[in-house]
Amino acid sequence: MKAVAQGGLDLLQHPASQELLKSNIPARLAYVWTDGTPRVIPIWFHWDGREVVMATPPRAPKLKALAKNPKVSITIDDNTFPHKVLLIRGTARLETVNDVVPEYALAAERYFGPEQGQAWVNNLRSMINTMVRIRVTPEWVGLLDFQTRFPSALSS
Repeated sequence: MKAVAQGGLDLLQHPASQELLKSNIPARLAYVWTDGTPRVIPIWFHWDGREVVMATPPRAPKLKALAKNPKVSITIDDNTFPHKVLLIRGTARLETVNDVVPEYALAAERYFGPEQGQAWVNNLRSMINTMVRIRVTPEWVGLLDFQTRFPSALSS
């Protein structure tokens, strides 16, 4: 199997990437705030095989920043050695949904298990009646596994 260079979308098919995309580890979403300063937040995600889908309440402050500058980076990484890190860059697309975003409900079940995930979503429905879906189609993908794929500073 030929090694895929950093930046290649085929890296999403790598076993380490697939493991991270199916994990119950929160992603970290990096974006630029309206004053130009960087922000990084932990956020649940759902990988639908083509896009990273996240969701947030419609009054979340990050929506104002994402509407102004939709370029984002996402990382998903684990805590076991040798560490695996999936890096994704793309453009966020925002869409208001009347109800809990379905991908958010799927993420809740992945993070909590079916019963507790469904209870979480039902409780959320009692607090809000709309959410905003945040879709990011990968435009650049990087992967570090610290076995065969190392940071560029360590590679020759």
